[in-house]
Amino acid sequence: MTIKFQYKIAFVLALAGFHAATAQKKDENIGTEVVNVVKPYTPTISDAFKVKETPVVEDDDNAQKKEIEYNIFSFPVASTFTPAKGKAAGVKRAKRESLYNNYATLGAGNYGTVNAELFVTENLNRNEYVGGMLRHLSSQGGIKDVVLDDKYYDTSLDLTYGNRQKAYSWNADLGYHNQVYNWYGLPLEYQTFTDEYIATIDPQQTYHTFYVGGKVAAEDSFFRDATVQYKRFWDAFNSAENRFYVKPSLDIDVLDEKIKVDFIADYVGGNFEENGLYSAIDYNYFNVGIQPSVLFQRDDLSVQLGAGLFYSMGKLMGESDNKFYVYPQVKASYKVVGDLMIAYAGAEGTLKQNSYADFVEQNHFMMPNLIVAPTDQQYDIYVGLKGKLASNVAYNIRGSYKNEDNRAFFANYNPALVPQPQPAVEVPAYANGNSFGLVYDKMQTVSFFGELKADFSKSVSFGVNGTFSSYSMENLQEAWNLPAIQIGADLDVDITEKWYAGANVFFVGERKDFVAVNNPDFVDPLATEAVVTLDSYFDANAHVGYKYSERLTGFLKLNNIASQNYQRWVNYPVQGFQFLVGASYKFNF
Repeated sequence: MTIKFQYKIAFVLALAGFHAATAQKKDENIGTEVVNVVKPYTPTISDAFKVKETPVVEDDDNAQKKEIEYNIFSFPVASTFTPAKGKAAGVKRAKRESLYNNYATLGAGNYGTVNAELFVTENLNRNEYVGGMLRHLSSQGGIKDVVLDDKYYDTSLDLTYGNRQKAYSWNADLGYHNQVYNWYGLPLEYQTFTDEYIATIDPQQTYHTFYVGGKVAAEDSFFRDATVQYKRFWDAFNSAENRFYVKPSLDIDVLDEKIKVDFIADYVGGNFEENGLYSAIDYNYFNVGIQPSVLFQRDDLSVQLGAGLFYSMGKLMGESDNKFYVYPQVKASYKVVGDLMIAYAGAEGTLKQNSYADFVEQNHFMMPNLIVAPTDQQYDIYVGLKGKLASNVAYNIRGSYKNEDNRAFFANYNPALVPQPQPAVEVPAYANGNSFGLVYDKMQTVSFFGELKADFSKSVSFGVNGTFSSYSMENLQEAWNLPAIQIGADLDVDITEKWYAGANVFFVGERKDFVAVNNPDFVDPLATEAVVTLDSYFDANAHVGYKYSERLTGFLKLNNIASQNYQRWVNYPVQGFQFLVGASYKFNF
């Protein structure tokens, strides 16, 4: 609205007001008048409308905005600041331990003990390698109250050649083992010997073993592996034994199941020459067997169903002994709580081939005149539970019931024993109650086994185990030389990077044996035989070592720390406290 328009409106209003004022002054008495309403007044509201007019704005002050231009004047600024680059946190790497292919060990101790080892291996090329192992352990004896020579020597040499290919690998082995032991266990408590007679006894026995064998294994093939070996074993009394076995194994996948088949062909044959009081003995057994099994795995359940079929062709002192055997071979396991608790059970049996060499390995004081025959291990039924109590603590408990026929036992008593020399009879050195023969019987064994292993850290590990057994015999009075209780424990500690130590202890319960008696001062002077009880024993051993360098390590070993003069076998006391000091050196060619 302009100023001129405003002035016009004001002038009109002023003129109208003046006219009304003059009219009232002219006639102040208006009077009365009658008004007749013919039709009532009905007001209406008309539609409002907007004036369609765009006002014209005439404002001189309304001007357009001017564009503003900004100019920045940049110029370089000198600066010496350099931002630091990011650097990852440093991790201290442990020094990588060097690997050596060869080592040599030499140690010496009391009783004139010498222990030496030499291991050498060398890669001929990418696929071929050769190796060798030389071992020696000897002692000059000196056991208290022993009247015969008790020194021993044990030396072995093993050679191997191997070839590794992508699809298969194989190796060949060759070895020789020489052992010298003495029958020093005269039964001085149960028999009477004169000094003159003792002086005539030469108790030395020498064992020789020669073997050649090999193994072949394949990858990605139904043929898994095969082992073959020939062994010749003989002694200083012209006893000799040959053993040959071959054991191939197959793995066949059928659908989602795995079928495993093991074959066994095991021959043993030998002879003992007539020697003084004893007649010649010859024996040979050829056992052929097949052990098929199928493995089923479903989630946490694993079941292996199989059987063992064996046929034994034997001959003992000219008499044939051929038999057919069938054994169960069933195993199952179920993860009750993952790896924390696994329940397992099984029923297994097999035909065990016995040999003169195996018996000597268990007892070095065997007489060279034995009845050797296989053992029919009919079945071993067991149930157990294993797993982890924590991430670093593992356990295993098991109960079993085993039935064996023709089980071999070591027995000291010899019915043909002649305690005093007779002019017409030559008494062998081992026929003075100082050797062990074999007796066979059927035996049932109920046993319980428990084991606990713990790795407290990378530097400390501990383990303990125990076996408790009860034996039932069919004919024999006792299970000769078998303990009812065996407990063992071991501890290994890395004290520092240089020092390490360890210890192991074991406890063996009482055993019983059968001895010949010819002593008027014995409890029963008329007795010719008696059952004796060997005391239980506890043996503690320890070792400590110092790593002078990556190559050189010194060690100290202590055995029978309590210096118990216990008897492992009747009339055979062991050495007392023993120590061995030595060093081991690693090297490469």
